[in-house]
This record gives sequence, C-alpha cells and structure tokens, in this order.
Amino acid sequence: MPANPVDPAARAAATPADPAPSSRGTPPAERLLNLVIALVNTSASMTKQQVRAGVAGYGDAPSTEAFERMFERDKDTLRALGIPIVTVDGGGHSDEVGYRIDNDAYALGVVDLTPAELGVVALAAQLWSDKTLRTDMSRAMTKLRAAGAGEVAADAVAGLAPRVRAAGDAYVPLLEAVSERRDVSFRYRAASTGQELMRHVEPWRIAARGSGWYLVGFDRARGAARVFRLSRIAGKVRVGSRPGAFDVPEAVDVDAMLGERVGVLQRARLAVVAERAQALRARAVPARGDGTDGRDLLEVEFRSLSALADEVAGYGPAVVVLEPPHLRADVLRRLEAAAALDDDDLDDLDDLGDGAREGTDG
Repeated sequence: MPANPVDPAARAAATPADPAPSSRGTPPAERLLNLVIALVNTSASMTKQQVRAGVAGYGDAPSTEAFERMFERDKDTLRALGIPIVTVDGGGHSDEVGYRIDNDAYALGVVDLTPAELGVVALAAQLWSDKTLRTDMSRAMTKLRAAGAGEVAADAVAGLAPRVRAAGDAYVPLLEAVSERRDVSFRYRAASTGQELMRHVEPWRIAARGSGWYLVGFDRARGAARVFRLSRIAGKVRVGSRPGAFDVPEAVDVDAMLGERVGVLQRARLAVVAERAQALRARAVPARGDGTDGRDLLEVEFRSLSALADEVAGYGPAVVVLEPPHLRADVLRRLEAAAALDDDDLDDLDDLGDGAREGTDG
C-alpha cells in the first residue's frame, strides 16, 4: 500500500521548474527519506505511478518527464549511498516494473563494538546531549552499552569526558560560520569586569580546553587574533550573509593561542583496580611503593586540581585517591553530590549549562 500520501497543498504549489528544491517544494533530502520509507514498507514493490501518486515530494514534478528525471536521479543517489533499490518484474500480463528496497541487504548487522569504539561513540554523543536530544541520545547509548563491555568500555573516555561539555547555543552557528568563512558578531561578557561588549569576529577555529569551548578568530575592532570562551557569549550569534568573507591564516596555532593552564605541578597517588583507568595509566610516572588490596599504585602529575578531580570521579570506585588530601576531598565531594542527584536535579544542571561551571576556570 502506498505510503506518505501526497500533500495536496504541495502539489498545488509545484512550479514548472525542474524538481530542484524551492521555497514551496519538498526539500530533496525529505523527498529521498520519504522514498526510502515507502520502498522499505511496501509489501511487494511500487511502480513509478504509485511512487508519483503516493510518496510526498514527487507530486511537485510539473510533468511526467520531470518526474522521470527526478525519480531516476533519486534512485541513483540512494544507490550511491549504499541503499539497495532493486527492480521487480511485474510478471503475468503486466509489462510495468516495480521497485523496492532489499530489506535483507539493507538491515544493519549485529552491533559488536570494542570498548574503545563504544567509548568514542559515547564521547561523540556528549556533543549532542543537550535538552532537545538528551532522551534520544540516552536511549541510543543504553542500547549500545548493552552490546559493549560495560564498565571497562566507559574507561576509554572517562579521562576525556570532563573536557567535552555542553557548548551552548553559540556552538552551531559558530561552527557553520567557521566552515563557510562567514564573519560573526555577538555580545561578549568580559571575564575581568563582567561588562558585555559587541564583538565582530572572523572565526577561524573552535576548540575544547579544560571544561570549556573556545572560539579562535580575528577581532576586527582590535585588529588582532583573540580567543573567546563560548559560555561568555550572551544572546544570539549573528552570522554574516556572505560566504568566503575572509581568509584563514595557513598556520593557526590553536594550542599556543589558548595556552596551557598555569599552575603548580603536583603529584597524585592513586589506587586503581587492575586493567582499569587506562587514560590515567598512560600518564603515570614511576610510583613509590606497591599497591594494596589487589589495586595498582599509580602516580600522576597534574596542574589543575578541578580537572583531575573531574577525571578521577568519572571512574567511580575503580580509582581511590591516596594523596594529596585536597584532591581526595574534591573527588569525594563530586561523588557525594552525584549520589544525591535525582532526575529533577539533572534537568536543572542541564539548564544551567556551562555558565554554572564557569567560575571554576577563572
């Protein structure tokens, strides 16, 4: 049975142009998705006439010839994407062929992720774990973890998790501006005075450091390269209308511009469950003494107390801080606060976003 009946309003809005997207027609991506849904769900196959009459978007074609071009182009596009559209002989007295998607060939195989692969997926998911997508991302990650390696899989990114937090509403428009080389303007709150001033910037790069996201670019008013913390951008980012409005220098040293956090070098002594906390093990220096209670003794150098406390807390009971006492206290505070949270508290924290954590970065 044909899926997605054609919207009469969309048919009436069709123009004599070739079925390229217009302000009144169905976008090509939406039309392709409609076709995939229809061909996956058809009981046998769909003829061209059924596609034109029953799949939203093809009613935009002003003539039979335009529909033929549209349909042939869409089939080629989907096949190039790896979607197996097969041709079905009408059989009997019918000379008309039909089309369907080979569900056996199209179905996703058994998901078998290694701990490292699952960790990378989990880390990427954090970029889209805002309030809008949080529920979908949570469900997806729950299913993937069921196919992974449990707690060991979480270790793959536990050390990175504190460095990748919600970037806020400014991230998406700035990323698009960086990609298309469009200038941007926004109100920015100075860290020293709290005063909000308008900035007009040529965006070069977006990078994460510590617990925050930063924009690296050229400040036109100051005539020099500058770094802006995304959590200090107030209101909406205005993106210029002209792509290619500026050239990005060939060698942009993001690390040099962001700089390293300056602090006194300290050393932490940690008791770690065997084969856990690989990110900490990779940075460990030779330790004094032997482990106890079946745990390995690690010594890790650090400059930022809050960053290491975030990282260690992410491993839960797998890592115990032996020294220094102030690091142990910071980790315990985080674990106690996490244990006391309920679902409403988590929602409130998501609403606060980076702004609530900004004070820890100075």
